[in-house]
Amino acid sequence: MRNELFEQARQYVELAKLASSQNTSEDTQTAIGKAKNALSSAYANSTVAEQKQLRELQDELNQLS
Repeated sequence: MRNELFEQARQYVELAKLASSQNTSEDTQTAIGKAKNALSSAYANSTVAEQKQLRELQDELNQLS
């Protein structure tokens, strides 16, 4: 069974990384905020393995801000 919240979190982190690479600070901050919310929502509804991956995504996100 696929975890939609997990998938959304991954997508939002990728969008934040893309916005960061394009050096648009307002867009980057908006994307980071959405990614943080998505990660938080996904974490509560994920397996232990998914939680590990979400922590790794959070680490990537932390490097952007």
